Parts: sequence; structure tokens; C-alpha cells
Amino acid sequence: MFGFLKQVGDYTRDAMYAARNLAQGFAVTFDHMQRRPVTVQYPYEKLIPSERYRGRIHYEFDKCIACEVCVRVCPINLPVVDWVMNKNTKKKELRNYSIDFGVCIFCGNCVEYCPTNCLSMTEEYEMAAFDRHGLNYDNVALGRLPTNVTTDPSVQPLRELAYLPVGEVDPHGVPADNPRAGTLPAEVMETITLVKNKEKSFESDRGVDA
Repeated sequence: MFGFLKQVGDYTRDAMYAARNLAQGFAVTFDHMQRRPVTVQYPYEKLIPSERYRGRIHYEFDKCIACEVCVRVCPINLPVVDWVMNKNTKKKELRNYSIDFGVCIFCGNCVEYCPTNCLSMTEEYEMAAFDRHGLNYDNVALGRLPTNVTTDPSVQPLRELAYLPVGEVDPHGVPADNPRAGTLPAEVMETITLVKNKEKSFESDRGVDA
């Protein structure tokens, strides 16, 4: 008798747990059904990359001194720097520079540690190719000016969800002058500078009072 009652109690408890889980799942489903769609009609609509987006690397041949710092800081030793030593000037002469974006992990170390700033990260992310060898960019391909979503007249630029105003979900039809939810890196630096200045002035006032 007690075994039968225990089975009935366990069955009732499992049924309550299942009903609660189903209710939670349906609550999430109905919540998403009430939201507006945020589908981007690519390639006619494209999202604007963030300020710190790491896209295709831009290379300036004239600034490069063939120091190979980018090769040493690269986690996979990816950049290929082809140079020869000029016996007259006793300096390196750069012949070719290439990066295989089929292997690159876009960590940005080469850009950060380049002493002459000949490398820079761009917003370009459309680098699909039918052949993997087409992803190996030489100095000519790397030196091409990058494309920009906002300057393409045939594309409607849309802001990412993280940069939309507070409470806004759909990126379509949002005015460009509406403030976004987050702050720009420059605004963060201004806030840090103001806080530091206030701390310095407070410390100096305490020193005068003492």
C-alpha cells in the first residue's frame, strides 16, 4: 500500500515539475513572439561594425621597415616578410609582404606592436573566396583601401543591437542622432580623465589644508 502511494506521489511531483518547465518554456517563446524582427536583408542591408572591430588588415608598403616584429608577436608566425640586404646602404630592402587570411585569427597583435604603424585594422569583413589561395593577400592586395558600409550608396547601413538607443530592438528606421545605450571609447576616456582630475584636485586641497 505504501509503495503504491509513494509511486503516486512521485508521479504527481514529476508531473508538476514537467508542467512548470513547460510553462517557463512557453513564457520565453511568447516573449520572443511579441518582439519585432531584427532580420537584416543582406547584402542590401549591412550592420555597421563597432569601433574596435578587427577586420581585414590594411598595409602601407612605404612605412614598412622589414623589422619582422609582426612575425615575432604573431601567435602563428603568419606574416611573410620577404626582404634582402642592400650591401651599399647596409639596410633591409623589402621585396614582398603577405598575410594569409585563411589562417589569420585577427588578434591584432601585429597592428598593436608595429613600430611604424604601417598596419591597421579595418571594418572590411567580406573576404569570401572560391579558392583558399585567394585569401593569401600580398602587399598590393593589403594596400588596397578598405570598403566602408556607411560610404556605399547601394547599401543601407544599420546599427548593431548593442549600439541602439535604450529600449529599441529593431535597427530599421532609427535616426542616426539618437543616443545609443553604450558609451563610445572616447567618452569613457573623458570620464576617466575627469575622475582623475577631481582626485588630484582633492588630494592637492587636502595637502594645502594640512
